[in-house]
Amino acid sequence: MLRVSNRGFPGGSYSPNACIQESFRRAGIDADSPVVVYTGKGAFSGAGDGLGQTMMAYTLAKYGHNTVYILDGGIDAWKSEGGRELSQDYPAVEPSSFIAEVRDDYPIGYEEFVRIKDNDNVVVLDARPAKVYEGKGGPWRKAGHIPPGTVNLPWKSLMHEANPARLKSNDELDTILEEHGVDRSKAVICSCGTGREATNEFVLLKWLYLYPNVRIYEGSFTEWVTYPNNPVVEGGPKPPRGGER
Repeated sequence: MLRVSNRGFPGGSYSPNACIQESFRRAGIDADSPVVVYTGKGAFSGAGDGLGQTMMAYTLAKYGHNTVYILDGGIDAWKSEGGRELSQDYPAVEPSSFIAEVRDDYPIGYEEFVRIKDNDNVVVLDARPAKVYEGKGGPWRKAGHIPPGTVNLPWKSLMHEANPARLKSNDELDTILEEHGVDRSKAVICSCGTGREATNEFVLLKWLYLYPNVRIYEGSFTEWVTYPNNPVVEGGPKPPRGGER
């Protein structure tokens, strides 16, 4: 629903605005009515990494919704707390008149990314697992990460091990961000493989930590390696550039 192939580019391009708009209208979403987003592991498959809720929250906000909440821990946390009500009924939904209005200051396109990524006042994050960042796996035609100074901040390192939809404590998050040189005085660009994992860090930095300049490179590493001449680097994390968070 959210993303489609675009002239052969896989998965990183959002559907046309009219399609997004119609989907939100059919779900009865109004731009100013609060929306709570949650997800959880499948009851039968056991699958579910928690990224669905940050991806949907980012998409709602990007296309013009004004009041989006994420249920920290998802439905699994809701169930674990005991005494919480659950229902198997489908609610009655009246289509809305939602108007998709893209907030262009959230995403950063390829050309602008290339132009500013190496600036001293920019921090580029790679939310993929460390082994993929280092070039030891992954489905891409090239292995490694975007040079020269992309900082590896695996999104799962920010979440509870037992529940990848639940953030770690504020103190733990403070320490992790400081160790990785994620500086609120700089522009922070969140990236990953296809833009999905990066929504976790975009949401965290922009709306929980209120960093003033956070962007998301939606095309991420998938788009980067579609250009044959673009270099990649293999190996461990680079030391963060100086500055205070």
